[in-house]
Amino acid sequence: MTTPHVRPISLSDNTLLITGGTSGIGRALAEAFHDLGNQVIVTGRRQALLDAMMRERPGLVGFPLDVGNPDSLARLTETLRSQFPDLNMLIANAGISQAEDMGSDDWDASVAASIVDTNIMGVLRVTAAFLPMIRKRPNAAIMATSSNLAFIPRADYPTYCASKAFLHSWLQSLRHQLRNVPVTVLELSPPYVQTELTGEHQAKDPRAMPLADYVTEVMQLLAMGRHPNGEVLVERDMARRRAEREGRYDEMYAAINPG
Repeated sequence: MTTPHVRPISLSDNTLLITGGTSGIGRALAEAFHDLGNQVIVTGRRQALLDAMMRERPGLVGFPLDVGNPDSLARLTETLRSQFPDLNMLIANAGISQAEDMGSDDWDASVAASIVDTNIMGVLRVTAAFLPMIRKRPNAAIMATSSNLAFIPRADYPTYCASKAFLHSWLQSLRHQLRNVPVTVLELSPPYVQTELTGEHQAKDPRAMPLADYVTEVMQLLAMGRHPNGEVLVERDMARRRAEREGRYDEMYAAINPG
């Protein structure tokens, strides 16, 4: 099968917006792009974290944003249109994760609804809001954070994994629809990384990939334009990504979901 060509992105001279940029992978990416001299704009729900980032990194700009609140997104859109008209890159990174026990008598769909609203609708909302700006600029790009769990899920995080599988499919369609528009569409599919996505234990888990190592490898892949089919996959991603085509899906599913 021929791998579709996906335009490489520029790592400098960008004005880029990173949602969910005050912690974890989002913050590490913001710092990596800021180190390369880009105008970096981060959003998050906690003003104190935004203020701390701006103090630590002069020139970096932070704005509060709740991706589930249309009014909050509308305010940010107007602000960026007036203050940062050169916006050419969006990294839709905001996301949440929570385990669910669907076998419990107390289980309901409230956690699932919250995950869907943030991880799916949040990405769709910010893309719809900023794509009209981005597509008019040189070196335009959209990158959304999916997960390696889109390919083989952890059964105790059903809606989280399904939300990332949705993004994997949706980004393919977005990429195809924009094939004649100079906007690069990329999917970032992290493995298990040392962040606090599922709690403080994850940030210290020796089984997880160190955050700095992950972002360093991602930036290297972006610099080399190594994102076949628009997927930015570090080496740790490959076994799970290729499991189904190589006939190892059941084996890997059982390893991830024992019992």
